[in-house]
Amino acid sequence: MTYLWRRGVAELLGTGFLVAAVIGSGVMAQRLSPDDVGLQLLENSLATGGALIALIIAFGSVSAAFNPVVTLVEMALGRIWLAEAVLLVVAQVVGGVLGAIAANLMFELPAVTWATHHRASPAHLFAEVIATIGLMLVIHGALRRTHLESVAVAVAGYIVAAYWFTSSTSFANPAVSIARMLSDTFAGIAPASVAAFIAAQAVGGALAYGLIRFLQPQSTTQPRESR
Repeated sequence: MTYLWRRGVAELLGTGFLVAAVIGSGVMAQRLSPDDVGLQLLENSLATGGALIALIIAFGSVSAAFNPVVTLVEMALGRIWLAEAVLLVVAQVVGGVLGAIAANLMFELPAVTWATHHRASPAHLFAEVIATIGLMLVIHGALRRTHLESVAVAVAGYIVAAYWFTSSTSFANPAVSIARMLSDTFAGIAPASVAAFIAAQAVGGALAYGLIRFLQPQSTTQPRESR
């Protein structure tokens, strides 16, 4: 049971720092390069990728999903129990919200401001399906390697690239999507767009689950004992 709570705290902290990096770097980019959206996206994506590498390495020995879709696919593959998945998802969402609040306060913004950037066009939603499938395949492919650093670099590299090759800038994470609606900044997403984004991410996760079962049939295991 103690181990399970450690995993929950790791997910809360990791997701919180990830969201703080996403939103904080978006604010900083907007202030440093106010007239160049392309440069803003570059700054935002590089900061997010750098934070992901550090966070996965820092928390990987305990728990480093930072993403409800990753956790639910793990459960579907039989690697964790339902109760464990619920705890981790709650921790990820709470951590993301706290990270958004922290990012706002660090830049002297109100703790919570509802985002006004609407993103839920058909192209954005299709992009979220593709982004989520790709992320799941990269994670589960990288996990077959023995070094945590390989996983960190692969996941961060994919996210940085997906910022650029998807029209949605690759949220691919329900906890991050929920958190980003609390900041009306460069990285924000309007609350009206969030439900559709999460639905698209769920579709991507389900499709990725089928692909993982096909590509890596030996990867399904029984749930671990909670230590």
